[in-house]
Amino acid sequence: MPKNPNQKLKLLYLCRILLQKTDEDHKLGVDGLLQQLALCGIEAERKSIYSDIAALQNFGLDIVLQRGPGGGYYVASRDFELPELKLLVDAIQCSRFITEKKSNELICKIESLASEPQARALQRQVYIADRSKTVNESIYYNIDTLHAAVSAGVQITFQYFEWMIDFSGTERIRKRYRKNGARYQVSPWALTWDDENYYLIAYERTSNTIRHYRVDKMEHIQLTELLREGQNLFHNQFNPASYSRKVFGMFSGEEKTVRLQCENRFIGVLRDRFGADLMVQPADADHFYVNVSVVVSPQFFSWVFGLGGGVWIVDPSDVRDAFQKQLRLLLE
Repeated sequence: MPKNPNQKLKLLYLCRILLQKTDEDHKLGVDGLLQQLALCGIEAERKSIYSDIAALQNFGLDIVLQRGPGGGYYVASRDFELPELKLLVDAIQCSRFITEKKSNELICKIESLASEPQARALQRQVYIADRSKTVNESIYYNIDTLHAAVSAGVQITFQYFEWMIDFSGTERIRKRYRKNGARYQVSPWALTWDDENYYLIAYERTSNTIRHYRVDKMEHIQLTELLREGQNLFHNQFNPASYSRKVFGMFSGEEKTVRLQCENRFIGVLRDRFGADLMVQPADADHFYVNVSVVVSPQFFSWVFGLGGGVWIVDPSDVRDAFQKQLRLLLE
């Protein structure tokens, strides 16, 4: 009788069965493994299972045998444990810049890293919250293109749009390209994730400044053959995370060192926002001073206002005056 061609794949099928069907709470005995192999079109003898499992163990697969009632073989550890996979799933679900379609695709791939019972637990986690997602499917590929540009050290061109209201047509919310659709040309230096959005941090030659652009609002990105510029601004100590802390809501403005007076109970809020290396000074028994570098914008003022009077802008005077002016405009 001719030998089943699948026999050569028996060890691979057995490995996949153990990874897909077993975990600490779900085990398969030798009979169960034989049944699963039969479903794959492979006939095997009991004694061959023992030698195959030993081979997989020698290869590095963490297969454990639990003896007794309800026992059997199972994969005890994997590259990613279930709590780690849950973190990855939740991070994808929280990410507004990943579309719903791409989120589902990524989560399906993550599920393949767990056993089937664990994958069902991950799938239940997917429906915990109905989070807002971007509709720009190209962002996933934009990020890859921008990483390539940063690695190659070349300039890019792209179109940049914003959303606008238009009651004259059937599509009331539509795109409007900035600069009348003319292409931007910048030198990309870093990508950062802030406030659930991806941003490109780049050097803009015309203004000789660092700019940032929301990646989901960039379209038709093209790499050029021109070497990127702005090395003097992006020195070795440039830290995208530190830059993001200064820029509230990623809105542009003038960067300044601002002195704040804060109630002691807000030290955790300041630490979360500006990092653990804050230099604080006592003001009195209930308050402290701190100097922070921020990009002054209405969003920074909103952050101060949102702390309910527990944080005051002390210096410089022009920032304090601008804050008061902003409050008066809101009152009006």
